[in-house]
Parts: sequence; C-alpha cells; structure tokens
Amino acid sequence: MHVVVLGAGYAGVTLTRKLEETLPPEADLTIVDESDTHLVQHEVHRVIRRPSITDAIEVPLASLFDRAAVVTARVENVDPDANEVVFDSGETLSYDYGALCLGAETAFYDLPGVEAHGQTLKAVGDAEAIRGRALDLLGGDTPASIVVGGAGLSGVQVAGELAALADEKGASDRIDITLLEQLDTVAPVFPEAFQDAVADELTERGIEIQVETAVTEATESAVATQHQATGETDTLDADLFVWTGGIAGPESMAGDRPVVRRDLRLTNSTFAVGDTARIVDADGEAVPASASAAIRAADPAAENITRLVEWELAGRGGFEPELTPFRFNVPGWIVSVGDGAVAQVGPEVVSGGAAKALKASVGAGYLSSIREVQKATELVGEELEA
Repeated sequence: MHVVVLGAGYAGVTLTRKLEETLPPEADLTIVDESDTHLVQHEVHRVIRRPSITDAIEVPLASLFDRAAVVTARVENVDPDANEVVFDSGETLSYDYGALCLGAETAFYDLPGVEAHGQTLKAVGDAEAIRGRALDLLGGDTPASIVVGGAGLSGVQVAGELAALADEKGASDRIDITLLEQLDTVAPVFPEAFQDAVADELTERGIEIQVETAVTEATESAVATQHQATGETDTLDADLFVWTGGIAGPESMAGDRPVVRRDLRLTNSTFAVGDTARIVDADGEAVPASASAAIRAADPAAENITRLVEWELAGRGGFEPELTPFRFNVPGWIVSVGDGAVAQVGPEVVSGGAAKALKASVGAGYLSSIREVQKATELVGEELEA
C-alpha cells in the first residue's frame, strides 16, 4: 500500500507529518517536490527588505520527516483517475492513495505583456529580483514609479515592503507606489473592518490605492488600466511592475483548480488539499486560498486517507468508512504592511505593535509546529525588527 503526497508547501508538509503518525506501519509514504526545501511562503515578501530572513523561512525537507521518503522531482502530469504521476524526467510513480498539494501558479489571464513584464512573488528568487530592481531605483536621484497589480494579501504586503524600503533609503519623496485592484476594495473577500484598516495602513505609508481598476496591458515601462465602472482608461509609468493579480492551478494540472467538497476527494483515491483546488467546505462555503486553509485542511485529509488505507488493508469488508468533513474555521486574519500590520481576531481589528507581535507569533508558531524552533526564534527577531 503506497500513499503519495505531491507538493511540499503548507498542505503537503502538514499532511505528510500527520500521515506519519496515523498510517498503519504496512503503508509506504512518499512526498514529492521539485525543491529539497520547504518555504514559509507567507513570509517571502520580507526578503524584499530583509534578505537575511531567508535562512529562517527555508527548511530542508530531510529534516521534517521521520518516516516518509522524500523524492525531489518536478511533476509533469497527474492522472488522478489512473493514480499515476509523470515526472519531467519521463519516470512515473503510481499510488494507491494520493494527495495533490501542488499549490498554485500565478495567473496572467492572457493580458498582453503582463507575464513578460510583471515580476511575480512565489519564491525567494522573486523577492530578490524585486529588491534588486527597487534598490536600483532608490539608489538614483530621479523620480521613479512602482506599480503593484492585485491588492490581495500578497499585493498589500509587497507594496508595504517597497514603501518601507524607500523610506529606509530616504527616497520616499521621489518614489511613487501605486496599488491596483480590479474589485472595489483592497483585501477582497475579507471582512470589511479588516479591509478598512488595511487601506488606512497603506495610505499612511504614502501608497496610492486605485480600486475598481483592472490592468489591461503592460510594457517595459508602463501599465495600462481601465476603470471597471466608468470604462475610463489610463496609462501609469512603471519602472517596476509587480504582478500578484490572481492564481491558477499548477502546470501539471493544465492550470486547472478543480472543485473538491467536504471530504476533499477529487476521485475515490485522490485528494486535493490547499491552493491546488477550489475547496467548498461542509457548510457550503468557498474556502479562501491561504496558508491557514491549507494547514487546517490537512487534518481531515489525513484522517480520511488513513481510514481508507485501513479499510483496504482489512480487505474492504463492509461499507466504505465514513469520511471526516472539512469545515473551515479560522480565528482571524493578519497581514503585514511594511513595518506595521493589521490583524483581525474575532470581531476585533488591531494594528500597530499588537498586530505586529501577532504576525511574528503566527510564523513562529508554524515553524515550531514542524520542529524548527531555532528558525522560529530567528523569524521572531526578523519580524520584530522589520
């Protein structure tokens, strides 16, 4: 009996660690990722201003698991009906039960020039590229413009880091930072009070917010936009253009993010956890693509896979076991905005030092949960210094 987890992001790592505890000893367990390190993705924006944080947010996969075999390979294709994975080397891997935890890619929506000229933020190298270009602009003595497309949490955090970096370099008075959002508010899909507090933090740092404004095209030095309500068009100078405007499924799934429901099953023997899928939970609610959702979905996924494996090993007697439904409950939300932060815990929204401390504790708590206490300590130091 072979259980395979594809992807070593939040969902894949958390799920694999739980399966190490719950799977019967007769079952083999493998986790596959193209990298040999796990990235604490929700902190990668910090590299734009604090490159030293990289050591705290990259964790060798070999240190995370006691039982699972780690395979470093790029997944080229997944056939969830045939229970088969094809790697870019041409090799294949079969499984009895599998979990797709491959995360998501940046979506460009076929907008002219956006993929060619928009810098994404998915990895440490992306943050380093943004930092390098920003430092070039900040080191000069002429005015410059930075445009960030997409005002979800990633876009908010990127804009905040760039504003703080400009302030540190004494260049705030000649660097314009504009944050664009197609919908009618920053941090769409989050509670209104949280959205308002985030907008206040951005404005306080001199970031211009344009909502109901869609990017229609990008060139090497400009971004074209159209207002969603009026149809009015505009062209913004962009010496640096960062694109965080949406997500698509992984290439191995042809960009698709299939819908999975309460039991997280894509097929009878393949589950999908995290951003790879569009999850609708047991209450019929769409689950936002986020680290917290990926981590929380790992629990019921591990329970369900374990029950099915035990049922198989027992000879499939009787009815298939009842599976645990996933119900997404989160105590709140938090986002950093440069050297500040906004947090919502229950109905309360806080900013300033309290929110900043909460942000540090979230990252440190996650690292501690995967036995990386030293890295957790390093991260707290970096966060509180930011």
